[in-house]
Amino acid sequence: MDASAVVLAAGAGSRFGGDKVWAPLGGRPVLGHSLSSLARTPGIGELVVVVRAGEEGRAAELGRELSLPLRVVVGGARRADSARAGVAAAAGEHVLVHDGARPLVTPELAARVLAAARRHGAAVPVVPVSDTVRYVGGEFLRPGWIDREGLAAVQTPQGFRRDLLLEAYAEATKRGLELPDDAAAVLLLGHPVAAVSGDPRNLKLTWPEDLAFAERLL
Repeated sequence: MDASAVVLAAGAGSRFGGDKVWAPLGGRPVLGHSLSSLARTPGIGELVVVVRAGEEGRAAELGRELSLPLRVVVGGARRADSARAGVAAAAGEHVLVHDGARPLVTPELAARVLAAARRHGAAVPVVPVSDTVRYVGGEFLRPGWIDREGLAAVQTPQGFRRDLLLEAYAEATKRGLELPDDAAAVLLLGHPVAAVSGDPRNLKLTWPEDLAFAERLL
């Protein structure tokens, strides 16, 4: 099998105020949108969804609507633990690792990332940072600002050669590091990560009001 899509859905959603991947969006759970789009991505042969203990049956139900086989894995306490469990369970030579809380991902975006991961071994979608970026101390702005030149916001799905990503996870664990995403682990090895054009609509649901915005975009 050439590629697997691993969808992370084991987070607690503390800032959202609940389990956001199961929140209703357009008549189905948020997680269902991510799975559906990735199932329609050319080159993806299976889906692996990582959920909290006790949600395995609920996740398996979503698989009945999909055209690809769905494997359900129980995640860990940290995102890194869940990602490692999902990638270890995947069968593909390449993997796309996606946050289940990004329901508006498109097959076109996932295909771009997968194509770049095949060429370079690792690839992530990015969008340019357009806002002014400053540090804040307490209730006030700190002097100075961050030059936006070359800055980008990183999205998911992130694509990798599976053996490379597993090696990166092992190195991060060996060093006792907790990294922000999978690309950071690969960069730790000194391996380059390609940046491909992301999608501004591919928002991550973080706050309750994000759900209403996603509904309008749908």
